[in-house]
Amino acid sequence: MADTAADTAMDLDAKSPPSSPKPATTTGSDSTTSANATAVRSIEGWIVIVTNVHEEATEEDIQDMFGEYGEVKNLHLNLDRRTGYVKGYALIEFSTLSEAKAAIEGADGEKLLEQTVSVDYAFVRPPPSKTGAAKGGKKGGGGRARSGSPGARKKEESEGEEEGE
Repeated sequence: MADTAADTAMDLDAKSPPSSPKPATTTGSDSTTSANATAVRSIEGWIVIVTNVHEEATEEDIQDMFGEYGEVKNLHLNLDRRTGYVKGYALIEFSTLSEAKAAIEGADGEKLLEQTVSVDYAFVRPPPSKTGAAKGGKKGGGGRARSGSPGARKKEESEGEEEGE
């Protein structure tokens, strides 16, 4: 009897990946920004940033505007400590990529309390660089020139003297 239960559990586990939501693994054009950067899912969901939010906007105003695009899991509307007004941006979390994408496409450029808001993915991976040295380090040799440490300068000077002799 125990073997049957284990087999059933394995069958269920084997069947679950195809039914899991596809947007979490989507890396195609669905999750790219206008700058060709790829949207990245946070630990809990897809975060959208709304900028140029009116200083007197409330969480209810934001919820009303973005609730039509999907279930808002979380909403951060940060306030200025000194004035108590909204700082000008909001972070909205959606469960799925399709909801976040719908919010971006539907609300970007719309008016909220007589101010036009901009909406985009909050977390993005930059587009691949054309130089090939995207992972840091001194592989490409380009970038800004820096002076070496005193030890490195002495080493370079001594190498230069040896070559000149």
